[in-house]
Amino acid sequence: MQADTVVRGRPHLLYVAWGFPPSRGAGVYRALATANMFAAEGWDVTVLTASREVFEYQTGTDPELESRIDPRITVVRVPFNWDRGQPDLAKWSRTRVASNLLWTYTRSQRDRVAFPEAGYGSWRRSLVAATERVHREKPVNLVIGTANPNVDFTPGWHLNRNHKIPYVMDYRDTWHLDVYRDKRIGSPRSRSARMERRLLGNAAEAWFVNAPIRDWHAANYPERAEVFHVVANGFDQEFARQFVDHQPQTNAEATGLTFGYLGTMYGPMPLRESLEGWRLARSTSALMAKSRLVIRGRLGHYAEPDPALLGLLEEYRHDGVSYEGAVSKTQVAEVYRTFDVLLLILGRSKYVTSGKVFEYAATGLPIVSLHHPDTASTGILEGHPDWFPAEVLSGTHIARLLTRAGESAVAASPEKQRLARAWADHLSRENQLLPRIRDLRALVGGFQ
Repeated sequence: MQADTVVRGRPHLLYVAWGFPPSRGAGVYRALATANMFAAEGWDVTVLTASREVFEYQTGTDPELESRIDPRITVVRVPFNWDRGQPDLAKWSRTRVASNLLWTYTRSQRDRVAFPEAGYGSWRRSLVAATERVHREKPVNLVIGTANPNVDFTPGWHLNRNHKIPYVMDYRDTWHLDVYRDKRIGSPRSRSARMERRLLGNAAEAWFVNAPIRDWHAANYPERAEVFHVVANGFDQEFARQFVDHQPQTNAEATGLTFGYLGTMYGPMPLRESLEGWRLARSTSALMAKSRLVIRGRLGHYAEPDPALLGLLEEYRHDGVSYEGAVSKTQVAEVYRTFDVLLLILGRSKYVTSGKVFEYAATGLPIVSLHHPDTASTGILEGHPDWFPAEVLSGTHIARLLTRAGESAVAASPEKQRLARAWADHLSRENQLLPRIRDLRALVGGFQ
């Protein structure tokens, strides 16, 4: 469609996200916010996602999150074969019962026939069929696929090849970059690498959550670098508004503080080092000895908490550490308001930003960064007026940081927190997404 063509109606976005409410997977908040913002900006939005039972057995669900979907959005749930996550052994095939290892290998190879992605590749056929149905009923003007899984990119590619519809690849994760080891995954000549190059070669835009990831892809796909954009996660304005009237504790020296972590724990995170620093701080500071550390969120990516992480937290139970479970997105701000100091615990990687760093900043509370300085979140928080970044991940250094942050929280005032929240304004999701939405509106043409 030409940019100067004017048609009646609203542009139609097909948004593809395997994980969408009620999923409580790590990428669901970006997906929900993106779809909602397009709807708010005057687009008709259709979302292709997996069925509810998949999330119930694999990622866990947050039923209340569905209430946050803009009512103007049409959600189409595409059947997804979730046999690999089937917990009921009575429903396993005889072959699987005989050898689950062989069954899993065979299933993995079969998945890759349609698309080179284990566990998800076979979904391509159902996705493409659903895409064609949606396009027939109401012509699509733009497709955005958010990954992973990377099969989410295939509806856009399909409509582009068959109907010249532009598409955007939103990398909330990476496909061929190991973000912790800074190495390419697989050979550049592998089938999946060739597929990625083909998809990027025809994309109108590709979005990445931070500059280091964008730059890695620009170096590996220089011919397409001009369409690569950073679209960071950001925080939602509705979330930030819930801290406007937040008041710091007035009797913290007497009662102690609540230090908090909220997010998903996974990968090589320095959790033990952080807990050792916490234990040491409580042994050297009267304020810290009265304080407690509360962990909220998911332990691992699956519905059931990771037993190794649960066991580690249990080791420090007598040091004022408690794990108090996952949190619905609808209750996140309420939980943050019970904290006095926030702990940002992340694995070392120049490519890992984490979505929660934006919410942390929006609260106006003191933040202790318990991650290596090379981690991408460092660049996000530079300049924050109440930030305590770790230089080394030793127990002694962490203990000092925690104590300093606690003292800062005791001295906090409403004005100090207001200034910290004002500093964070540039990190809102709105500021990240709106420029891209407006450029894409121009790409698909004029609508009245």
